Amino acid sequence: MTTANPTGDYAAGTSVSDRTAPRRLTTETKASFKTSELIAYVVAVVGVLIASQVVGSDDGHSDYFRADRAWLYVVILTVGYLISRGLAKSGSRDPYDAK
Repeated sequence: MTTANPTGDYAAGTSVSDRTAPRRLTTETKASFKTSELIAYVVAVVGVLIASQVVGSDDGHSDYFRADRAWLYVVILTVGYLISRGLAKSGSRDPYDAK
């Protein structure tokens, strides 16, 4: 079997079967659907949208929580969720057990 030199190049005549990829022992992080932050995000978004629907213009007052403000909060929650997933992926390692 021919081995790679320090630059990673293989000697001439080396077959493809001799070149094996390094085995991956960890994944970057857990899948998003396995995390509690996804559940918290979904609950918060649903809560904002329900609150926006429930708060209305009763008793002659103007609508305190309009749809545009609710969707702004949903966008802010989404950005926060994306940042938290990015931070989670940047440094954690989860055992890789796929075969």
